[in-house]
Amino acid sequence: MEQHKRRKHYSGKYPKRFDEKYKELNPEKYKDIAEHVIAKGNTPAGSHISIMVKEILDFLEIQPGQQGLDCTFGYGGHSEKMLEQLKGEGFLVSLDVDPIESEKSRQRLEKLGYGEDILHVERTNFANIDRVVEKYGAFDFILADLGVSSMQIDNPERGFSYKTEGPLDLRLDPTSGVSAAQRLKELDEDDLIGLFVENSDEPYAEKIAKTLVSFQKAGRAIETTSDFRHVIERALAGEKMSEKERKEAVKKSCARCFQALRIDVNQEFEVLYELLEKLPGALKPGGKVAILTFHSGEDRLVKKSFKQFEKEGIYQAVARDVTRPSMEECRRNPRATSTKMRWAVKA
Repeated sequence: MEQHKRRKHYSGKYPKRFDEKYKELNPEKYKDIAEHVIAKGNTPAGSHISIMVKEILDFLEIQPGQQGLDCTFGYGGHSEKMLEQLKGEGFLVSLDVDPIESEKSRQRLEKLGYGEDILHVERTNFANIDRVVEKYGAFDFILADLGVSSMQIDNPERGFSYKTEGPLDLRLDPTSGVSAAQRLKELDEDDLIGLFVENSDEPYAEKIAKTLVSFQKAGRAIETTSDFRHVIERALAGEKMSEKERKEAVKKSCARCFQALRIDVNQEFEVLYELLEKLPGALKPGGKVAILTFHSGEDRLVKKSFKQFEKEGIYQAVARDVTRPSMEECRRNPRATSTKMRWAVKA
């Protein structure tokens, strides 16, 4: 018999820590709480709100009997909607490198009736899409949502957000590679400047890199999210601006620098480049692919690849401009604001 576990108690009227939000973390049982949180423009703890679902489905035009690929399984929201379109015929393959969240999502969808007969979850990076094709064959439709899932961002133990205290990790797969804290120890000042500029266009890259190196030389290790945030705060302390302006500048630099470090730790540009190069071989003739990007570096890579393959006659059509989420969606889910969707159709 499974032993009953008491929930954690918290001070005050409402829980503040991620692990105290037991109702949000159990949306199946407390649906009214989850809906209340979403209505306020927030994402319930431990879950994720899928972005641009209607726009994706309108473009892909999924038909029963087709076979599809979700390159970024995450919470499984997009996979669930694509499976609905298949109506029990054909199958969907969903990829993810995160062993923690992908298993939770697989179990969640299995409870909804999507078992191994129609949903195949593979723990692999989408850079290995060619190996996936060897196993399942080419696909009628492919989706790649390049954003980090809210479950990862909001969980302090994963170290993705400067807003909460936690280990400076930032790995999508915490069982592989080196953490962000370790990565910072391996880079010199010039490397750090390049990382912050190339990965996030950080305007204070030099000052932040210089401050970071001086901290490390003084024996002050950067091991947690607050350690890294403190470096950024110190780097901008001498800037001539009002206190209000400085707080806003620090906030934006934290967001950019955490993003830049996450991109580096997970080699996100490198794996995206591999995906884009291998995509044509993963699509059937007439097959469709949609990609959601969240910053200019990703969008530039996708745009360049799609245009080049169209010029070579490999794609018969590509998006001339990006599709963006509606104002209503951005109001309901602020994390959708920076999203851009591009698409291509195989010749």
